[in-house]
Amino acid sequence: MTALVRPRRSLRARAEARTGLALITPTVVIVVVMVIVPIVWTISLAFQRVRLLNVRNTGFLGTFTLANFQAVLSSEGFLGALATTLVYSVGGTAAAILLGLIAALALRRPFRGRGLVRAALLLPYVAPVVAATFVWSTLLDPQFGLVNAWGTALLGWADPIAFLGSRDHPSVFGLTIPVSTSLLTVIAFEAWRSFPFAFLFLTARMDAVPEVLDEAARLDGATPTQRFRWVLLPELLPTLAVLSVLRFIWTFNNFDDIYLLTGGGAGTEVVSVRVFDYLTARGDIGAAAAQALVLAVILAVLVIVYLRFFGRTEEQA
Repeated sequence: MTALVRPRRSLRARAEARTGLALITPTVVIVVVMVIVPIVWTISLAFQRVRLLNVRNTGFLGTFTLANFQAVLSSEGFLGALATTLVYSVGGTAAAILLGLIAALALRRPFRGRGLVRAALLLPYVAPVVAATFVWSTLLDPQFGLVNAWGTALLGWADPIAFLGSRDHPSVFGLTIPVSTSLLTVIAFEAWRSFPFAFLFLTARMDAVPEVLDEAARLDGATPTQRFRWVLLPELLPTLAVLSVLRFIWTFNNFDDIYLLTGGGAGTEVVSVRVFDYLTARGDIGAAAAQALVLAVILAVLVIVYLRFFGRTEEQA
């Protein structure tokens, strides 16, 4: 009897294995073709002298060299673009999460029309980026933009401000901000466009916090600030950590917002814009791939450092 059961189980196991393999094969093929092959191809191009004219004759294997990396790392403006990328990423990430947290706190308590307000807050995130950048460019135009019209008429601005074309460092309360006006503007745009993502995450986490914790703090006489600091914030820390990593990765690689708003000019050139310029304006595919690879390595190092030094702390919280 045992001899008859084992072959049946073996046949069933083989059939289940074949079924599982058939089910995952399309996904594996898509991942290999759409993800792995382009990554390997980019790495290969980064180590070859490839121009737009000879890219058709370039394969995965060729004459490898470090000349692209030497040219990129020693090129004028690369370190400045990298610094701009870090400032843009950190500023955009922090501002987006802060706005999302404020919005989530403001809409935490039920009121009439709360669902409609929550839905309206998602518009910046779901709106097409081309339409959003066009609206911002029109509003901030120094000649006929609504922002400058109100600023000169109501706020006493002496001259219109070229928000998307000025390299000047703005001054707030007598303190000069060490970044250009254009860079601050694109950071503000990134925060406005991305804060609904943080708002959704934080709202979902706040809804899962037991109400009894807040009620107990109220009975103990805790102020709203104390309840946020000692009751709500510890519950939000893991979500804030995940949001920080995700938003930093996406902002660090962001291209379309800056390119559509400023084209990378006026102190807003990030590394992704330089990659695009090398690829299209110069036709230097090898150098463009090398810059993209350098950008990926730097991003990986930053994320690993963050997870190494702050990940455990957030998990314990």
